[in-house]
Amino acid sequence: MGKITGFMEYDRKPWPERDPRGRIKDWNDYTIPLDENELKHQAARCMDCGIPTCHMGTELNGLTSGCPVYHLIPEWNDLVYEDQWKEALDRELKMNNFPEFTGIACPAPCEGACVLGINEPPVAIRTIERAIIEKGFEEGWVTPNPPKQRTGKHVAIVGSGPAGLACADQLNKVGHHVTVFERDDRPGGLLTYGIPEMKLPYSIVDRRISILKEEGITFTVSTEIGTDYPFDQLKEDFDAVVLCCGATEPRPVQAEGENLKGIHYAMDFLHANTKSLLNSEHQDGNYISAKDKDVIVIGGGDTGTDCIATSMRHQCRSLVQFDIYPKKSETRQDDNPWPEWPIIHRMEYGHKEAAAVFGEEPKAYAVMTKKFVGDHEGHVKEVHTVNVKTYIDENGNKQRKEIPGTEKVWPAQLVLLAIGFTGPEKNILQKFGVEADQFSNAKAQYGEFKTNIEGVFAAGDVRRGQSLIVWAINEGRGAARECDRYLMGETDLP
Repeated sequence: MGKITGFMEYDRKPWPERDPRGRIKDWNDYTIPLDENELKHQAARCMDCGIPTCHMGTELNGLTSGCPVYHLIPEWNDLVYEDQWKEALDRELKMNNFPEFTGIACPAPCEGACVLGINEPPVAIRTIERAIIEKGFEEGWVTPNPPKQRTGKHVAIVGSGPAGLACADQLNKVGHHVTVFERDDRPGGLLTYGIPEMKLPYSIVDRRISILKEEGITFTVSTEIGTDYPFDQLKEDFDAVVLCCGATEPRPVQAEGENLKGIHYAMDFLHANTKSLLNSEHQDGNYISAKDKDVIVIGGGDTGTDCIATSMRHQCRSLVQFDIYPKKSETRQDDNPWPEWPIIHRMEYGHKEAAAVFGEEPKAYAVMTKKFVGDHEGHVKEVHTVNVKTYIDENGNKQRKEIPGTEKVWPAQLVLLAIGFTGPEKNILQKFGVEADQFSNAKAQYGEFKTNIEGVFAAGDVRRGQSLIVWAINEGRGAARECDRYLMGETDLP
């Protein structure tokens, strides 16, 4: 590497954040770019380890370790340190179609597997990744590059999230005519309507979509396959079809009173908020408002954090996030060794905002919802909970034991359910005639991505279940490779 002792000389410094009290007054990006000199210092921390584990994505104990798109991280870190930004961009784009998305919204399993992270704060990989692609756009290096010739083959991609976009990009590169179908009014899938504006600005998604359009990809929005466009007709009109329609069936909380007014799934809340914001800056009123309400967010993951941050910008009266698990340690425990994803306590951007306003972290730990209670109009007014202990029984199954005397009643006029997804939406695969596996996902072997229907492939969350953006890109690229092989008899796609 360019600076052998960089990891000893420079402290980790990720992308800075704006003041929490100030940023909740707007919907702008909550982060602040690092200057190039500091970015070079951060890149210099990449330590020339003998076997870099950051760029080899795998799963350890059910969690992702390393980068699933096999980003050439040590290479572009060195190039940034050497001030060779254009070359760094070339290396970055070699393995990842959309580093601007992963550089913002990926939880960075690469950093969890960083060798430096064994006994020091890991390299700020995601910060550098985002800086490289933004530099590329600023300098005009990222431009449309349509294929020089077309194959005459037509491919339909159902869904315009990260898997669909990556698949479309790859298939277009080798000359196929690609049409992406999206049921929403804007392309991007959960990149557009599932991640709030202050975390992933739509301008960044739209910027990439514009390039893909200029390269020859057709986007057909407000069109639901199976409803607006029969699936059988789609198969007739196209030489191949790739399903990238996600896993968006929300997991219910299964508690008494869950059908009361004021209880919403997180994605309904986030989708409506972003749509109203983009359409009218909330002037149309077509969103679920948290203003002056006591808000309960059930679920301790990233989507729950996004609900917190959105509610804070609505000016909620109070906010609590229920996490079924106990508070995690500040450092790795012995049963969570490197290079596994570090299961540690984190204060994410939404938590910092709530803490700045209300004076403490918004999470309540080891809390299980027992029931919801409504008022005389059928609107939720209370959430009843009990604390639980989570343990593994003799059969290896996760169990929860209620702790007597820990019952509590919480005031709430808005409850947001952010406890994950169970798989593709009900009956969507049946509409297509695609066989499902035991988890209700599309049955298609990883690496082949073929469904039971000739010429129909599946990739991303619809195939693997709820997962990370970076895995969606991995699968979109893989499905494009196998689709190209199906169409042409061979393929040069990676």
